[in-house]
Amino acid sequence: MGQKRSYKQYPQEFKDEAVALVNEQGYSVPEAAKSLGIATNMLYRWKDKIEQSRQGEALPEDERSELQRLRKENKQLRMEKEILKKASAFFAKEMK
Repeated sequence: MGQKRSYKQYPQEFKDEAVALVNEQGYSVPEAAKSLGIATNMLYRWKDKIEQSRQGEALPEDERSELQRLRKENKQLRMEKEILKKASAFFAKEMK
């Protein structure tokens, strides 16, 4: 029961070609997904992500990873600030 599920990783070229089947060659998403042996909803997500990146709505992968890193760092700094605030209040009370 405690086994970790592993997911198959597809290269970006494969994703691009799969979306090209739909956009350029006229396949429907279910047809293309079935012929490639992937889930239909996965192909829909790839298609939406590629369309968003073409329209400039989606962040590039390097910016997305930097944003995640900065959010994690921000969360850590906020926690440290709260700890220091509580510690200073504790020591101020002890000094009286």
